[in-house]
Amino acid sequence: MIGGVVAWIAGSAAGQATLRYAVTALAILMFLLALRRSGERAGRMAEKLEAMEKAHEIQRRMLQAAARRPRDHHELAERLRGGRF
Repeated sequence: MIGGVVAWIAGSAAGQATLRYAVTALAILMFLLALRRSGERAGRMAEKLEAMEKAHEIQRRMLQAAARRPRDHHELAERLRGGRF
């Protein structure tokens, strides 16, 4: 039965036209699915990049704060006495 259907599709003009439309529709469907998947991947990468930028900004602030800290307890005492802390 399946062999008869395949033979009809391959042998008749209407079957060949149907097959062309089916293959075209399948190709378009596969293209749209691949496009969707790549869009989802790009969205995940954008979220990851945003999180990394936020983490780098926090780390940069921490490094700047560490650069301004007193080097030892004597400098800390001087800052506290001078009111610059």
